[in-house]
Amino acid sequence: MSPTDVIRLDAAEIARRVQAREISSVEVTRAHLDRIAAVEPALNAFLHVDAEGALAAAEAVDAEIAAGTVRSPLAGVPVAIKDNIATADMPTTCASRILEGWRPPYDATVVARLRAAGLVPLGKTNLDEFAMGGSNENSAYGVVRNPWDATRVPGGSGGGSAAATASAETPLALGSDTGGSIRQPGAFTGTVGVKPTYGTVSRYGLVAFSSSLDQIGPCGRTVLDAAMLHELIGGHDPADQTTIDAPLPPVVEAALAGARGDLAGVRVGVVTELSNEGNQTGVLAAFTDATRVLTDLGAEVVEVTCPSFTYAVPAYYLIAPSEASSNLARFDAMRYGLRVGDDGTHSTDEVMSLTREVGFGPEVKRRIMIGTHALSAGSYDALYGKAQKARTLIVRDFAAAFEHCDVLVSPTVPTTAFPIGDRVDDPVAMYLADLCTIPANLAGIAGLSVPCGLSADDGLPVGLQIMAPALADDRAYRVAAAYELARDSSSGTPFASTIPDPAVLENV
Repeated sequence: MSPTDVIRLDAAEIARRVQAREISSVEVTRAHLDRIAAVEPALNAFLHVDAEGALAAAEAVDAEIAAGTVRSPLAGVPVAIKDNIATADMPTTCASRILEGWRPPYDATVVARLRAAGLVPLGKTNLDEFAMGGSNENSAYGVVRNPWDATRVPGGSGGGSAAATASAETPLALGSDTGGSIRQPGAFTGTVGVKPTYGTVSRYGLVAFSSSLDQIGPCGRTVLDAAMLHELIGGHDPADQTTIDAPLPPVVEAALAGARGDLAGVRVGVVTELSNEGNQTGVLAAFTDATRVLTDLGAEVVEVTCPSFTYAVPAYYLIAPSEASSNLARFDAMRYGLRVGDDGTHSTDEVMSLTREVGFGPEVKRRIMIGTHALSAGSYDALYGKAQKARTLIVRDFAAAFEHCDVLVSPTVPTTAFPIGDRVDDPVAMYLADLCTIPANLAGIAGLSVPCGLSADDGLPVGLQIMAPALADDRAYRVAAAYELARDSSSGTPFASTIPDPAVLENV
């Protein structure tokens, strides 16, 4: 196979061919490294590429397969890792100057599980600094460009993982989702992005932004690919006390069941508050068509109302910054990372202040200040306390909706990818891009974004969000896989094989 043919394969097919010895993991890895070389640095999806380490890992997997050992269903498949997830052999910078060049002394649990399963880490992907942002414009190392249109953002915070997956630099990637940071980039780049139920994937080794909201999850080009990666990284971890000691939902089985194309008996709720006229025209049209497809597949589609969802964005932007102000206090120039002013003429407090001034970007500083104010004695009850009460109302709305529906659906994002620079001076407009994704984080439930075609407005990808109750992630996968099959059957071409033309990155 030619390298161009190799990078068009989905992860499941790569794994099948590698394990059948039709192609080697080394050949697959080289094809993706060549692709990275072709589109970086114009795309800027990667902050670090470990070609030598990747090829060594691929060689080891090939040797094992030749000897009759297959470590996992994804053995031999390349993967990229968001750069807020600890890796002992590569830097972990969180796209921040304050951690420039820092190498953790350990692997995150999810990374250790990738390695043990025989996947091949290619490198670390770009993101909004400390995962704070919805456009990937907040990275200290430059904006990531959307491979569908280089003048547009790829979404955030995990724009690097999504853009790398969409542009076939990697078949799989890991991201983290605090308010939509996997799903929103998935929608903007035409990829599948999943936020698992909170506590079902270990956060040990994830640099904390908002500990009650953060969740690591998979990125892929197909629903089955995401499910296979999800099942591999998920499960209880004694190193993370917030992980649930219960069986992981059978997400691969559900994706395979959905791919049979039958949703008879499934009740789908369209969330009125997230699916109204406030969406971009092309997004609303694509979403409406997607709900029609679900009906054609046998699902019962009804409207549901979740009135407290209107509080989700303001509640989130008090809770998340409050937790961030506490979590980021550890970056104090004393233990690791950047240190400014350590010349013997400044006090410890001055070194801390100077380092944080230089090391943190504007958005991180903004959120630290918001959170510190919300937690202050004079504001705690009026701001943080009320936000937590609103969170409880949102949890109750979900519970009531799931009494009548198996899954809930909405557009993943109200618009398609917006132009780079369009919202940098309007934080509120930037925050509203998370309108549809934030409720699932506040409630800790599962959320998945699957491409539902291109907008008639601008020809850019649109995402269909499918939400399921806690520990029922398999429901979302089943519905997403059934929809994906119907979408591809109607177009005659699998959407996952549609790789954006690298020419869009020329002259950037």
